[in-house]
Amino acid sequence: MIDVHAHFVTPRYVERARAAGFLQPDGMRGYPEWSPAQHLELMDATGIRTSVLSVSSPGTHFGDDGAARALTREVNEFAADVVRDHPGRFGHFASVPLPDVDGALTEAAYALDVLGAHGLALETNAAGAYLGDARFEPLWQELDRRGAVVFVHPTSPPCHEKVALGRPRPMLEFLFDSTRAASDLVLSGVLQRRPRIQWVFTHGGGTLPLLADRMELFRTVFGIGAADGPTVQDQLRTFWFDMAGSPFPHQIPALTRSFGYDRLLYGSDYCWTPAAGTLAQVASVDAAPQPEAGTWRALTTRNAARLLPWTAQG
Repeated sequence: MIDVHAHFVTPRYVERARAAGFLQPDGMRGYPEWSPAQHLELMDATGIRTSVLSVSSPGTHFGDDGAARALTREVNEFAADVVRDHPGRFGHFASVPLPDVDGALTEAAYALDVLGAHGLALETNAAGAYLGDARFEPLWQELDRRGAVVFVHPTSPPCHEKVALGRPRPMLEFLFDSTRAASDLVLSGVLQRRPRIQWVFTHGGGTLPLLADRMELFRTVFGIGAADGPTVQDQLRTFWFDMAGSPFPHQIPALTRSFGYDRLLYGSDYCWTPAAGTLAQVASVDAAPQPEAGTWRALTTRNAARLLPWTAQG
């Protein structure tokens, strides 16, 4: 399998995040440990040939643009070294320091052109600004020019102190925030203006399979978003979706009924999902009813090769 949703942390990254006040990131108890050796051991045990690494929430911008630029460059160079040291086993979606758009443009060019990153990793919102925000348009213009892969990872929403009710935000709020970010890309017109960006959304699309019809209702009946052009459902079908989390027995069947099979990818969410959780998730994938003419492993690997052609060379 090709794992498009895999994470890493470094001691220095954790130190910087804690110093910025992220002691319990997104309401979790703390930060996981990670090393290439531990990750490769898990990959070998589960039949994962290649894992594409990225920094998870809370990202690399903790309020200061200069510090965010430095930390982003540091984690991107670290990941690039891991990719070089383990040919064929790792890829990298590089971080950018949004909401600092100038810094994001600079880092995107460096990561893609110098470090050889395979795409960029963004969060569903940056300091409360969602992806349809007009201030991000220069970044979308550049990434559209490149036809870049953009991996959108959920993070805590604004006012999470009120809505999460003291529970870890990855349990529910991450899925809602992915839906919110996706709807903003649709209803703001970004997807129609920048059609060459390859957007990857996580966790089976969150609640999008359930809410796409409702979004279309509000677009057509109440005039929310562009009145012409493709339906909400058709625009969402241009996304790629990974199956990180609890894909079976319910989530992936709902996703594929809504958006089809040809953009479904495998994702583990390791190391934020512990190794035991990843092993259980892979077992659930293998035990689930398999798609016609193949397996979930084969299907997601073929799809990954279309999105990331370099993975077919592993």
